[in-house]
Amino acid sequence: MISIVREQLGDIPFLHVSEQSIMNQDNQPTVFFYHGLTSAKDQNLHIAYHLASKGFRVILPDALHHGEREANITGFNRTLMLWEIVMTSISELEGLKNHLVSRGLSDPNRIGVAGTSMGGITTYGALSQYQWIHTAVSLMGSAYYEHFAMLQIDQLKKQGLPIPDEEVNATLISLKPFDLSTQLHALNGRPLMIWHGEKDQVVPSSYSTTLYNELLSDYKSFPDRLALYTEKHTEHVLSRTAFFQLTDWFSTHLK
Repeated sequence: MISIVREQLGDIPFLHVSEQSIMNQDNQPTVFFYHGLTSAKDQNLHIAYHLASKGFRVILPDALHHGEREANITGFNRTLMLWEIVMTSISELEGLKNHLVSRGLSDPNRIGVAGTSMGGITTYGALSQYQWIHTAVSLMGSAYYEHFAMLQIDQLKKQGLPIPDEEVNATLISLKPFDLSTQLHALNGRPLMIWHGEKDQVVPSSYSTTLYNELLSDYKSFPDRLALYTEKHTEHVLSRTAFFQLTDWFSTHLK
């Protein structure tokens, strides 16, 4: 039986999902899964269920301004805060990991991180910061922080939204340390699965194919640790096939 427990660490509400028989067992492989923009932790329970059924402890946090943390920030205003939300999730991840490890519940050597869209972007940034992440999966994300931020800014300007150059420069400077695309060595051969729908009009799939091609030489000695899955007719939505591929990836590399 799969158990779902609502927990809180400081300002972060999260769902703790696991087989009931191992909920309180020590040193379990653990996957942190991050939702997308406008979504919430509860909306990824189907993914958590499949991972938990394979023996993983799964942690689903609510990102800033989402779910139980939504408050009055919604709609377009929340979209404008994308990068603040991503940076906050990256910062909070280490505290969540330490919390589970200090309780003896999570094996510090078997930590996985994954996410969809904004959560996939968060996953890439986390990989740039934390070598303790063993295995990762990015679904519909982008590792090219500065480039994607500029793409968004250009789109907003076309909509008539004035964005001062000072604000643009400040955003790019703040993103630079987290831009995995400029520090691919930080991956250090860790298992990474990349998934994207080729018809995605929100986060272009070219980000995923470009990243995969740039990483091929780095993974030449262990090609089984890098995978790219694309779906020709899929837009910005996670397919059923994708979350089975995600589950298989963690089962192969994290357990």
